[in-house]
Amino acid sequence: MRGTASAGNIRRMRRLLFVLSLVVGGCGLALAQPAAPPPPPRPKLIVKAARLFDGRGDKLRTDVAVLVEGSTITAIDTVAALGKRAPGAKVIDLGDATLLPGLIDAHTHLLSDGSTGLAGYDDQLLKKSIPYRAIEATAHARDILLSGFTAVRDVETEGAMYADADLAAAIDRGVVPGPRMIVATRGIAPTGGYLPKGIAWDVTVRSGAQLVDGVENLRKAVREQIDHGATVIKVYADFGGYPSTNKAKPLRSRPNFTADELRAIVDEAHRLGIKVAVHATGYEGIDQALRAGADSIEHGFGLTGDLAARMAKQGTYLVPTLTAFRGMIASDSPAEQKQALALVTAAFKYALAANVRIANGSDAGAYPWVQGLGGELAFLVEQGMTPVQALRAATSVAGQLLAPRCGAEQRDCPGHALGVLAAGGVADVIAVEGDPIKDIRTVTKVRFVMKDGTVYKQP
Repeated sequence: MRGTASAGNIRRMRRLLFVLSLVVGGCGLALAQPAAPPPPPRPKLIVKAARLFDGRGDKLRTDVAVLVEGSTITAIDTVAALGKRAPGAKVIDLGDATLLPGLIDAHTHLLSDGSTGLAGYDDQLLKKSIPYRAIEATAHARDILLSGFTAVRDVETEGAMYADADLAAAIDRGVVPGPRMIVATRGIAPTGGYLPKGIAWDVTVRSGAQLVDGVENLRKAVREQIDHGATVIKVYADFGGYPSTNKAKPLRSRPNFTADELRAIVDEAHRLGIKVAVHATGYEGIDQALRAGADSIEHGFGLTGDLAARMAKQGTYLVPTLTAFRGMIASDSPAEQKQALALVTAAFKYALAANVRIANGSDAGAYPWVQGLGGELAFLVEQGMTPVQALRAATSVAGQLLAPRCGAEQRDCPGHALGVLAAGGVADVIAVEGDPIKDIRTVTKVRFVMKDGTVYKQP
């Protein structure tokens, strides 16, 4: 019996050795195969135009060009000096144009189709699947990039769950063209605090935001969103405002959350290194957002002098979304339009006077995409910014808003290179026709787009 068992063991051992030899042999063959050759190096490029705005300065330069090697800007100098530094580099001469850093829109909704009114919003939730909306968003992403915007902060999907994180990943991996995306995924609001409204109680409909109540549940929602790809947290401190006869608080609002709840959202996001964008329109919403430590106030139509001073002291950004505001009052009576516009004009001037950091953000997706993105800069100038300030709002200032949090206190991130043309920075370069300092509307006339050193549009 022992001999038979021993023979069986030997046969089993031989079979095992045979299988192992096949596995090891196969691995050996796989390892022996030559590695795929590395992609050929991209040619060095010298991009020149009549003028250059670097994103930080006060003036345009007329004597310099940009040297791009791979995905990085390696030098900004005269064409002659760059030619000596990089002999054989290909020169892209854009003629009478202005070079700018890739523009940034800090408030978009790529998963929204721009339908106006509550009926259009409800149709979006009820009649379009999330995959269909993701396909639409892919088209929006391409249009954004070709419009000269190489980065966006997408502040929630309006009911399309985490599809913005998927789109951002697809763009990063080169599957589809589009801008760099900082994404908020679902947004956070309390029960009854967001669209759609007026739905029968016995009908279940997907909400446009994630509805959450209570401190611990809100902390969990923040963790969940970050786990699913959120790189910024969006929260609704209020939802709509109402005019007031109180001159100190001309636009009031009812806060969505208790003070403890809103602080929990901001605290949890900051603990995990993520910034928080807070939708706040009326005085109370803005006040509560500032007390909670918000990184940015979205809209801020009820801003007052005291609130603006607090924003400046705390380093809180304002993203005014004037384009969307114009769309919201389009159907009101002339008297209501005048009153609303006066409120927003006053709020914006308070922010300017207090030196609040103002970042460009159009709320694209809240209005039809065909209206384009660059028009927001014209509204900023119309409301009192200089063209240089508006350009900075869409470049270096917005770039700092998109940067990760640095340390326990909100401060500029050293070395962050989005929104600037500088040696060592990312090669996001665009060119617009003419001189945007003389006419800010030229930013809508984009002739050349480069993102990460790859040219997507040129004459």
